[in-house]
Amino acid sequence: MAKVCKYESTPNPDALKCLLDAPISDRPRSFIGAEQAEGDPIAGPMFAGAKLRAVLINTDWISINKEPGADWKDIKPIVERVLADV
Repeated sequence: MAKVCKYESTPNPDALKCLLDAPISDRPRSFIGAEQAEGDPIAGPMFAGAKLRAVLINTDWISINKEPGADWKDIKPIVERVLADV
């Protein structure tokens, strides 16, 4: 189980960095689109629930890119719920 400690904005308004309170991976993993994330226990559910384009998972942070027009207020709860189940 991991929690988001802080969300950091990036120069790209469709990207967000999520700093976590615990490591969730021992190596970086990158997924562009839901098909690439199939079977991944973190990225798969994030793509299934939120309107995302890309997910980069590192040891204790995640970078997510949303689809244009998607709202962060709808995406953040999904990310938090997926991480709670890790």
